Amino acid sequence: MSASKTSGSEARSGSAWAPLARPVFRALWIAQFVSNIGTWMQTVGAQWLLLGHGATMVTLVQTASSLPIVLLALPSGVLADRFDRRALLLVAQCAMFAVSAVLTVLAFADALSAVPLLALTFLLGCGTALMGPSWQAIQPELVEREQLGQASALGAVNMNLARAVGPALGGVVVAAAGAGWVFGFNAVSFLGIAAVLLLWHRPKTTVPADRQERLLTALYAGRRYVWNAPGIRRVLLRTALFIPGAAALWSLLPLIAADSLGMGSGGYGLLLGAVGFGAVAGAFALPWLRQHLGINGILAAGAVMFALVLLVLATVHITWVAILVLLPAGVAWIGVLSTLNAAMQTRLPGWVRARGLAVYLLVFQGGQALAAPVWGALVQWLGLTTALLIGTAAMLLSALSLYRWRLYGMEGIDPTLSDHWPTPPLVFVPGPSDGPVLVSVVYRVAPDDSAAFIDAMDRVAHSRRRTGAITWGLFQDGNEPGRFIENYLVGTWSEHLAQHHNRLTTTDRGFEDRARALLLPGTAPEVTHAFDAAVGPVLPTSESRPS
Repeated sequence: MSASKTSGSEARSGSAWAPLARPVFRALWIAQFVSNIGTWMQTVGAQWLLLGHGATMVTLVQTASSLPIVLLALPSGVLADRFDRRALLLVAQCAMFAVSAVLTVLAFADALSAVPLLALTFLLGCGTALMGPSWQAIQPELVEREQLGQASALGAVNMNLARAVGPALGGVVVAAAGAGWVFGFNAVSFLGIAAVLLLWHRPKTTVPADRQERLLTALYAGRRYVWNAPGIRRVLLRTALFIPGAAALWSLLPLIAADSLGMGSGGYGLLLGAVGFGAVAGAFALPWLRQHLGINGILAAGAVMFALVLLVLATVHITWVAILVLLPAGVAWIGVLSTLNAAMQTRLPGWVRARGLAVYLLVFQGGQALAAPVWGALVQWLGLTTALLIGTAAMLLSALSLYRWRLYGMEGIDPTLSDHWPTPPLVFVPGPSDGPVLVSVVYRVAPDDSAAFIDAMDRVAHSRRRTGAITWGLFQDGNEPGRFIENYLVGTWSEHLAQHHNRLTTTDRGFEDRARALLLPGTAPEVTHAFDAAVGPVLPTSESRPS
């Protein structure tokens, strides 16, 4: 997205805080803030309890929190697109409350050793994995599409403001009263989100029974969509190139506090708080950064800033210097994450939004989960300083990779539903599971326009595959050079009906219009639908039945 386009969008949608004018968004934002404080307090308590068990054990707290996303993000995305998202969020909050309550009881009973602590942290991560896609996917229901960038930034502000308060508060509570109290606060914090969700009267959305996807089919459809969406794939690539190096900071910060700076749990909370305050300040700077740097400039600057922060932490062991240098780390973190998250939100259509965001969460959290034990092992093998220097190199490589793999702009992208295909006028009545369905479309083009038509149909091919095509091909008639035949196979009749009425977007329609603008004047595409003859005949309609 160009800088001028970004500025214009912000002008239309108001200030960076405009989404907070929406009552439901505001209530959920406040409840999430309280819950995030509880989460950060618990993270400090868990990491501090494990500090005597070695560097690898400390970093496993990050892995236990993030690994469930790797395992459950995609199934959670399918559930969020298939069932009521509000209900799924309520189930997740109740489950996390129950796990946190057990954690609290064990802590007060002084029966919380390393293994049950990590196991219960893993179960909390499972709750986060279940709610993550649903939480992300409801954002367009809470704010206007033009405000999704601000909503994403406010989500990052929420997390980082909690990071500024929660760790410091958690460190003080752990030092003064023990870890049980931080675990107890975290348990109670889930009830606030549950209360807001119960009061939210979300409009019910129903999909006709003949177009509902089975769970495995829905999972495959989400994977197929992401694979055939170049803009989505590029966002995921940028996430994968940034997160592992950035995870060095979050994974090793407890060790930096204890070993490099000689600080206690309160000092560790202070360091996390510095990152959080930097992120909150970064939220105010984001409109200026987008206008002057653009989305790819923010990604490059964020990676370079993280590299410099890790370099300073590796070579300078002065507490006030560490606190100061962590402030710009917060700015870089919120700048990069809000840019990537907004890029995903604005590109995904509603029918597959949760599944697409689940893949993003998989890459984001999975990168942290897999990188954390690697950083811990590097510390034990090479030492803290060398591990931080390796993290510095990783972030510089992330910045340099933008010369080759930049985020695409949003020009011409509109994920709004476009129900522009008519229902096929068949003389048979296929069942929802009948298939596969072979769709053939004949086009007639002037020979001089053939090359341009083939090029335009490449975009149409991606559209067909995103929305349901298992295979796709474009063929040119050997006897009539201007006659082209498009063939694509869809798994079932219900999936093809979903293509007609639930999956095509304004962007898809634009691709079709550009190709069809090259057809010979007075001609139109000729569409036929054929079914697998091996499955037997389908029932004729009443109009075609013999009397």
